[in-house]
Amino acid sequence: MMSLCINPRFWLAVMAMLLLNFGCATYQPKQTDNICSIFRGDIKWYKSARNANKRWGTPVWVMMAIIDQESRFVSDAKPQRSWFLFIPLPRRSSAYGYAQAQDPVWAKYRKETGNSGHDRDDFADAINFVGWYTDTTQRTLGISKWDAYHQYLAYHEGQGGYKSGSWKNNGWLKQVAGKVRNKSAAYGAQLQKCMPELDHKADSWF
Repeated sequence: MMSLCINPRFWLAVMAMLLLNFGCATYQPKQTDNICSIFRGDIKWYKSARNANKRWGTPVWVMMAIIDQESRFVSDAKPQRSWFLFIPLPRRSSAYGYAQAQDPVWAKYRKETGNSGHDRDDFADAINFVGWYTDTTQRTLGISKWDAYHQYLAYHEGQGGYKSGSWKNNGWLKQVAGKVRNKSAAYGAQLQKCMPELDHKADSWF
């Protein structure tokens, strides 16, 4: 009769693999209309957002509203790919990750911040990028970091595109920027209510 006894080392190895897989799971918020729910789901996200705010001065709710519009907080988001018959065509751009940063501006961000380890599918890096970009927009275009509407226009069109006025006759884009402004306002009001709770959890988390 076959023995049911299994070497304890086998179970330890299985447990280690399960814990590793669980630990590597990427958090994706289910309720993206409430910033408190988003941060309660992973307090590390709040700490990252708070750090980006302290470094760049852009309100947390503005940065989060931009990311929400760009990727809905999907870590590996990419532009949709068109198809010709059954053949996939190239994507519209190199945008990738939470912040949908394209290759050239991401390379500039890495160079200016002096860290080569940034990843677009890492939330901490992505929200720091948004903080950096909005800070650059404020310095080069004079757009307030609190102005979610115009900050998003400059984010979507690029600072050069915004300056040239490429957005002025784009009704669709101005409508989207309005959505970002409204989401930013909602996020800001929500965050005021739960910030003490989140600060306490963030300061207690190691």
